[in-house]
Amino acid sequence: MELVQILQQSAVKTISSCTSKKRLFHDLGELAETSYGLNQSATIDALIQREGLGPTGVGQGVALPHARMADVTDVKGIFLRLEKPLNFDAVDRQPVDLVFALIAPEDAGVDHLKALALVSRTLRNPQICAKLRANSDAGTLHTILTETQSSQAA
Repeated sequence: MELVQILQQSAVKTISSCTSKKRLFHDLGELAETSYGLNQSATIDALIQREGLGPTGVGQGVALPHARMADVTDVKGIFLRLEKPLNFDAVDRQPVDLVFALIAPEDAGVDHLKALALVSRTLRNPQICAKLRANSDAGTLHTILTETQSSQAA
């Protein structure tokens, strides 16, 4: 599995102002609908419900919200770069500015875990995160995420 398989360029965006986790989930739901045709409300509800089980802020300014939904056929990715970091209850108590959400089928099992591991590995790389933070263009962000990951596999 590669990021280019789960992340469409239309699902990558820079957000200039996000004031809360709830607003962030609305932005993610909106992108899920416009990029993948997923129901915005159902996506928001699924992400909020999963977040209720425990925060998905993994540290170093990165959050990996994820959820499973009945009407999804394969794993979908959504990436947001926040210009103003947001308190996300991350494990290191640092605000978050890089958000990679995954939406998977209810029965995804291994594919969901592989996608989470792939995204986590990619965003643990400080050079990749520095490049993401230095750019705001969606096309450039998509290229950084997908090309870097492909070249690491080689």
